[in-house]
Amino acid sequence: MNPTRALFACLWTWLCLGSAAAAPLIGDGLADDTAALQQLVDGGGSVMLPKGRYRLTKTVTVDLAKLGAFGLSSDGTATLIMAGPGPALKIVGTHGGTAAPKSFKPETWAQRTPVVQGLEIVGAHPEADGLEATGTMQLTLSRLTIREARHAIHLTVRNRNVVISDCHLYRNRGVGLFLDNVNLHQTNITGCHISYNLGGGIVAVGGEVRNLHVGTCDIEANHDENGPPSANILLDSTGGSIAEVAVTGCTIQHTHKAPGSANIRILGAGKDPSLLRREGREHTREGHVTIVGNVFSDVQVNLEIRQARGVTVSANTFWEGFTHDLLVEDSRNIVVTGNNFDRNPRYLVNGNGLAEKNGVVLRRVADSAFSGNVVVGVHGKEAAVDIEDGARLRIADNSIFDSDGHALRLTRLSRSLVTGNLLRDDRPADKRSHAERLSVREGSENRIEAEPTLAR
Repeated sequence: MNPTRALFACLWTWLCLGSAAAAPLIGDGLADDTAALQQLVDGGGSVMLPKGRYRLTKTVTVDLAKLGAFGLSSDGTATLIMAGPGPALKIVGTHGGTAAPKSFKPETWAQRTPVVQGLEIVGAHPEADGLEATGTMQLTLSRLTIREARHAIHLTVRNRNVVISDCHLYRNRGVGLFLDNVNLHQTNITGCHISYNLGGGIVAVGGEVRNLHVGTCDIEANHDENGPPSANILLDSTGGSIAEVAVTGCTIQHTHKAPGSANIRILGAGKDPSLLRREGREHTREGHVTIVGNVFSDVQVNLEIRQARGVTVSANTFWEGFTHDLLVEDSRNIVVTGNNFDRNPRYLVNGNGLAEKNGVVLRRVADSAFSGNVVVGVHGKEAAVDIEDGARLRIADNSIFDSDGHALRLTRLSRSLVTGNLLRDDRPADKRSHAERLSVREGSENRIEAEPTLAR
């Protein structure tokens, strides 16, 4: 390390800590800067890291009960190298209430809005994480790059009003953003790149998650080709409940080479105790999810919804669902409207030979609607839109074109309305399907309107 830089590091430490003796930050990527950074943090107030590579061997803990409001920042030139197990930074608060003002204690405001921004965190240990937070109110994470760790951002136990913006969560061995059995309400994730995390991109498992908003993000290839199935966004209510979620304006894609890969997977079977008592069911059906205006492609299943309630899917573009574009099972109050399920020939250049099947499957779905969608080019399936054991469904005004098998197959449908659907196969004769465009089997109490001239 050159003398000028060493002198600057010592001066910076002295300014932050006053005249108290302190080990200087070195920032050469080799020296252990754990004690020096922990001492800076314990000094309270604001820590601004100069350019450097700061090697840590233990977690640096930000104890908000002692420090109060806190900020750790860089101008983008500082890197924390986590060479030990656990998170490089752990932010610990004591907020045990909700986001409502009446639940705030005086110490909540003293600890409000811990900020970490403008840093890179790199994992250099198999069990190294980027940042963990618990007990916080108004945690704000911005302009972070976290890579090569296990989990990039790990939210645990309880947090409220989290904002994560303009971050790059890239190539981590576990999850990009992990909501780990956390009681967490009011979370905004905006403008982030979340890519190549082997355990999933945004993963929420159990806990009690509400008001989760994901907007204008690029979320790609968060799967392990040699590992268990994962998803770019996973909402898994097992053991808890996840609801009130919006995913808007994102590009979510890659990679179909991973078995069981999904762009969004919603597993809605939860354990909300109060709802279980009211419904008398073994599990809840969690949901209230809005998925609007996104671009989906290149996975086994673009959108998978199981045992959920209250999911609206609108104005999205789907292609390259190698097993399905949309799979919905054991769910109710599902609205799918105004989406484009396409087979665009420009993606032949991907080298997959247009091997993707695409298509829509609804099984054991009730009180729902599939309307105003365009479905084109479903290959290798018995039906482009396949609905089985549905009840009280409205299937209306869809255009289902140029697909193998039946355009629309209805099996054991009951108490439903099917009307205004345009079902055609206008491909060359040698490629055209010989199956009836509309297939109805074992249904009851339905009103089905089909024009023979539209069922070529």
